[in-house]
Amino acid sequence: MLIAVLGTILFIWLIRKVGTHEIWAGFQRIGWGLVWIVLLGGARFAARAMAWVLCLESPHKLDFATAFTAVVCGDAIGNVTPLGPLVGEPTKVAYVRGQTPVAPALTALAIENVLYSLGVAAMIAAGAVALLFSVQLPIQLREFSEIAIAGVAATFVLAAWILWRRPAVITALLPAGRLGASRMETLRAVEEEVLTFASRRRQRLPALVVLELGFHALGVFEKHITLWMILGSPPPLLTSFILETADRLITVAFKFVPFQVGVGEAGTGFVTDLLRLTSTPGITVSIVRKARMAIWSLVGTAMLVHRGLSPRQVLSDPTLTREPRQSDR
Repeated sequence: MLIAVLGTILFIWLIRKVGTHEIWAGFQRIGWGLVWIVLLGGARFAARAMAWVLCLESPHKLDFATAFTAVVCGDAIGNVTPLGPLVGEPTKVAYVRGQTPVAPALTALAIENVLYSLGVAAMIAAGAVALLFSVQLPIQLREFSEIAIAGVAATFVLAAWILWRRPAVITALLPAGRLGASRMETLRAVEEEVLTFASRRRQRLPALVVLELGFHALGVFEKHITLWMILGSPPPLLTSFILETADRLITVAFKFVPFQVGVGEAGTGFVTDLLRLTSTPGITVSIVRKARMAIWSLVGTAMLVHRGLSPRQVLSDPTLTREPRQSDR
């Protein structure tokens, strides 16, 4: 509640600073274009849902429609609660449990999240490089961008080392005494499947890379057409790319803030100000993004209600915490 209140205060302060008239004028220029923005959001969900389906090991299967609905539901729960992915990802698995056993679905989702996270890291680094070479940054921001690039490079080196050496990272950090020998064995098996996926399913990697890159490309396109409608003329594609990478960074850093209220507007407004567009277009873009998120969150919540799931039920669901049966392995 405190996080939500502070974010709301920051949001109101930014709106008052910029002026409601300017924000409303931007929304009027978008008009029915919001429909296309919402559809692009759906296409991004579809890309991640298809990637999840491809990560599932045979003989287990998951149809695309169910995976898409589960991704929308998980995103909805993750957006409206401060728990973010801690409840959003289990929601996806809980939604598909009637069609796919829990353990294979969870393993596939973990693999997809690893690929997604690497894609996000690459996007943030690319955006930092683009910002360094396109704008004269203050020294503090330049140093932060350089540190971010170095951090992402280190992340990819670490990921390559983990895939090569395959150490039991997750299970080594968990208290074996509290989880029990059987669950630790199951976790080690899941971790091994995640680490060996690239070597076992090389033929699927190109399609997965295309889907994850497509997710980010659609995000850049969404920013591009949103700015185009707000400004009345197409901005440079590099501007849209930098704004999307900044948005990804804000989402990662402040996922615990519901809808990134306040921090999203502050961040994107700061970036468009750096790009000499003033802060108003950036704040408006962030609010339009929230409108898109709200619409899909309503859809996801309605699907969850229809399915009879709630965040409390997901977190306390014994099928997600019990020791798996042999049929689930």
